[in-house]
Amino acid sequence: MLFRSQKENAVAFAFEKLNVYQKSVNFADEICSLTSSFPRGYYFLVDQLNRASLSISANIAEGNGRFTKADRKNFFIIARGSIQECVPLLELAVRRKFIELDAHQMLRNNLEEIAKMLSGLINGLEKRKS
Repeated sequence: MLFRSQKENAVAFAFEKLNVYQKSVNFADEICSLTSSFPRGYYFLVDQLNRASLSISANIAEGNGRFTKADRKNFFIIARGSIQECVPLLELAVRRKFIELDAHQMLRNNLEEIAKMLSGLINGLEKRKS
């Protein structure tokens, strides 16, 4: 069996073309790398931050797989909630000095950008006819 790199694969799912999806996967990847250096004893923070960050892209993907506008919107709203969940988790990480202030600010900026894009996706969905 041959394996191709990610860039060689054709995009099979429409949501993979969405900029908001790509940015949210990149965000989750950054969080995964970042939390790998958190000290022992803070597994609860590592786990919750990784789950919340991955939940953003996972819910965008799942929402795009739904047939009704109401179902899609619901998953996009859940993704937006996961963005909000990341904020206090990152705040705790910076207070515990697990991440530097500049990294914290960059991650917050990424979250704000993803949140705006997701709100645009939700608003666009609301304006569309069934």
